[in-house]
Amino acid sequence: MHVNLRKSLFILPNLFTISGIFCGFYAIKLSAIGATANDFYKASLLILFAMFFDIIDGRVARLTKTQSAFGMQLDSLADVISFGVAPAVLVHNWALADVGPLALFASFSYVACGAIRLARFNVINTGSDGAPKKPDKYILGLPIPGAAGIIVSLIAANHAVDGSLASAKGPVLIIVLALSFFMVSTIKFRSFKDVKLNARTLSLVTFAVGSSVILAMRLHLAFAICWLLLSYVAIGLAEMIIGLTRRIARQKQRNPDEQEPVTLQRRR
Repeated sequence: MHVNLRKSLFILPNLFTISGIFCGFYAIKLSAIGATANDFYKASLLILFAMFFDIIDGRVARLTKTQSAFGMQLDSLADVISFGVAPAVLVHNWALADVGPLALFASFSYVACGAIRLARFNVINTGSDGAPKKPDKYILGLPIPGAAGIIVSLIAANHAVDGSLASAKGPVLIIVLALSFFMVSTIKFRSFKDVKLNARTLSLVTFAVGSSVILAMRLHLAFAICWLLLSYVAIGLAEMIIGLTRRIARQKQRNPDEQEPVTLQRRR
C-alpha cells in the first residue's frame, strides 16, 4: 500500500485547527449557566490554548507549504467558535448576566461583529483562484483573537484578585461593545507579518513589552497580557490618528489657493 506523505501533510495544520475548536467548545460548556468562578477561569485558559493552536496551525501550514483555501475557511470557522461564541458566552455569564437585555445585545454584537470581520478578512485575502493571498503588513479591523484575548485576560486577572473585577459591570460592558466596534471598523492594525525595524516601531514595541514586564512583576501575568493587548489596540488607534492628520496636512498643502477665498469671504 502506497501512502502519499505529501498529501497527508495537509492533515497536520487542520488537526491543530480542530484542537482549537475543541478548546472553544469546552470553554462554552464550562462557562454555561450555573458555572463557578473556577469554571470561568478554566474556560479563559482554554481559550488561551485555542489561541496557541490558532498560531501553530498557520505556522505549520507555511512550514509544510500546505496552505489551502479549505484550511483558511476552516480556520475562520474555528475562530468564530473559539474567539467569538466562547468569549461572548464566557463574559456574559461571568459579569453581565444581571445587566439584562443590554448585556445580551452586547454579547451577541461581539459574536456578530466577529463573524463579519472574519468574512471580510476571507474576501480580502482570497485570490481570484480561491487560494489565500500573502499576508499584508496591516489588517483591516481588530483581529478576533486579539479581542478574545482582552476578554479572557480580564477574567484571568479577576481570578488573580479574588473576583473583585466581576462587579465592574459597566466597564466590562463598554469593553465588549468597543471590541465589537473595533473588529468591524476600517482601522488598520499591524499584522507583524512584515515588520520593518525603524525608530517608531522599536519605540512602540519597547514601550509595550517593557511596561507589560513591569506589570507582570508587580501584579500578575494576566494584567500584563491584558495591557499588552490593549497597547496593541492603542497603537492601531494612534497610527490611524497620525495618518489622518498627515493626510489633512498634505491636502492643505496641495490646495492652499482654494482655502484662501473662503477665508476672505467670511471676513467680509
